[in-house]
Amino acid sequence: MRIPGYAIPVKMDVPGATVRQLSDFGTAAAVLGAEHLSLSAGTDIAPLLQGLEEDLCQSPHWGYVVSGRLTVTYGDGQAESCATGDLVHWPAGHSVRVDEDAEVVLFSPQLEHLHVLDHMLRRLATT
Repeated sequence: MRIPGYAIPVKMDVPGATVRQLSDFGTAAAVLGAEHLSLSAGTDIAPLLQGLEEDLCQSPHWGYVVSGRLTVTYGDGQAESCATGDLVHWPAGHSVRVDEDAEVVLFSPQLEHLHVLDHMLRRLATT
């Protein structure tokens, strides 16, 4: 799921400050890790996810696309383009391809995402 920053409902608008807030943007009942990703165009993590359940990242993420554009593909085959200024929620069961150099800030359940990252590192070590 993605929503452009300008489409997030305004909760408070006063001189010098506009606060936008989106309720019910997913739940997390775990310790979260914070991640800042710098990704180059053409990067596709799908090969590194092979061997995980459904060959997909099984950690949900919530975050913000600081710059660039990427495509997130879900297990059901649906894909969405996420670009600069988008607030994102990627549920478990996805893969990511970078269409334009990107910077992304993510918050993820720490244990689930560490499992995925460790798997990706092992795959990189064997290629």
